[in-house]
Parts: sequence; structure tokens; C-alpha cells
Amino acid sequence: MKHVIALDVGGTGMKAALVGADGELLYQARRPTGRERGPDAVVEGILDFAAELRAHGIRAHGEPASAAGVAVPGIVDEAEGVAAYAANLGWRDVPLRALLAGRLGGVPVALGHDVRTGGLAEGRIGAGRGADRFLFVPLGTGIAGAIGIDGKVEAGAHGFAGEIGHIVVRPGGAECPCGQRGCLERFASASAVSRAWAEASGDPDADAADCAKAVASGDERAARVWQEAVDALADGLVTALTLLDPRTLIIGGGLAEAGETLFTPLREAVRRRVTFQKLPSLVPAALGDTAGCLGAGLLAWDLTETADPSVETTDPSEVTT
Repeated sequence: MKHVIALDVGGTGMKAALVGADGELLYQARRPTGRERGPDAVVEGILDFAAELRAHGIRAHGEPASAAGVAVPGIVDEAEGVAAYAANLGWRDVPLRALLAGRLGGVPVALGHDVRTGGLAEGRIGAGRGADRFLFVPLGTGIAGAIGIDGKVEAGAHGFAGEIGHIVVRPGGAECPCGQRGCLERFASASAVSRAWAEASGDPDADAADCAKAVASGDERAARVWQEAVDALADGLVTALTLLDPRTLIIGGGLAEAGETLFTPLREAVRRRVTFQKLPSLVPAALGDTAGCLGAGLLAWDLTETADPSVETTDPSEVTT
């Protein structure tokens, strides 16, 4: 059975799958990223995990994977296949595509940015399915974005397209690690809401999920914290939709798990801010934490459609581990 390898590398854990031609997840596995062991160990762990998946595919399906896709955080040079920088993993300029191809017997390998890869999956098979233009915005520790155009995700000239979290929405506001002040992610990310609610509630362990529950129960302090985040998010989103004119706006990440506690006020806040712009459909993401892995699988299948048939690959019996 033809299949591909899909890997989603996060700061703390890796999700992986063997994916069939129809998108079916034939096999799934998870393991820690192991960043505490240093960047070289993380890379070796990724290579070992991929090799184990290849071996499992041969045993279970009678042939090696046709291609592999891997999603990683940080700055990614997708064209060159290089993981350029990731603060949470400590690596710089890792030629991950070449390293994986070598470990996997020379099969085609696609390297993608984690948010753009997750956005690809949401756009093609998730909440944006059927939309020719979409913007996927996950609200997690930070805020990023994936710009979808006709079934593909735009990386930009230098790989920075979609960094909506660094739109300045509160000039002169809180300092951001990027060097600016007042960036969107300093006010509307899950971590920003957690900080604000911990301070307002006096509970240092309180987080964004606790704030959402307090909002739903009618807590006025929580409502103020929540509305400030919603207003900042709406300001950033309206800037983005003014520039991009998406048909569908997909919101994901931890903050979106609050459901209509987030989406009802957010839709209203966006509606109040638009003037000439066309309101997009504003919907929750559909794929949860599987989006990155599914997107990596899509990247891999895309490669099988363009791979050069003259490229030799290792015989299926020669399993590299």
C-alpha cells in the first residue's frame, strides 16, 4: 500500500503518522522532542523517528514510504529545505531535508513551517475546505498565521508571510521579544490572556482556560480581561483582512477551545470595525492538534506528484535505522 511519512515537530513533543493516498492515518505515534538534550540530539531524534516509521511501513504495508513531510517551528527556508532557526529547539541552519532524505533511502522530503503546514491542512481538508482564499490564525503561546491561496500556503519572499502576531495593535504598549512594542500576540495570545488573568485574579497559576470559564460564569473581572484580548485580536484581524481579503478566517489554537465564549464577541468586534471590507466567514479550526501532522502528509503527497521518476531510491529491503 502506497503511503507517506508525516512528522510534526513541536517544542516538547513530536507527532507522526503514516498517511495513505486517501488521507487515511494508517499508523500514528508520538514521542518527546527531547530538547533538554540539546539541538543535535533533537535532530538525531527526528531522524531516528523517521527511520522507525519507514521500517514500520515496510513491515505493515509491504513497501517503503513514497515521500516524507516534516513540519518544524521557527524560521524555515522551505525552498532550500533548511530549518534556519528555532529558539525553543536551539538549532540554526539545519539541512533537515537533506538529512532526512539520506536517512530515508533518498525519497523526496518536504520541509514546512509548523503553522503554515497546519494551515495547509485546515484549508484543504479542515475548516477552510472549498475556500479559495483563507487565513488560518492559531492563538497559542504566540500568534502566527497561514495565508491560503488556491490550495497552497504563501510563504512570502523570505519565509515570513503570515506573522500576524507582530502587527502592532497597541502602539507603545508591552515590549515584544521581536523588538517592537504593542504587538498583537502580547495582548491576544493564550499566554497573554493567562498573564492578564493571573494578575487580575490574584492566582499566579490561573490561565486562559480558567479565564474563559470565569467569563462564562459571569465574573466581571474576567470579562474585562477577555474583552481587552478580543478587542486587540479584532484590531489585528481587521488589518489582516484589509490586506488579504480572505473568504474564510479560521481561528485555532488553545484560546479557540473556549468556543462561543471567544467566537461570539470576536465576530461582533470584527463586524464593528469593518467599513468597506467584505466580512469573511469566521470559523473555528476543525483539526485540532492533528493539523500539523496532516499538513505534513499533504506536503509529502504533493511531492509524489512532482517527483522525478529517474531518481533512484534505496531498495525496500534495505531499511535504514
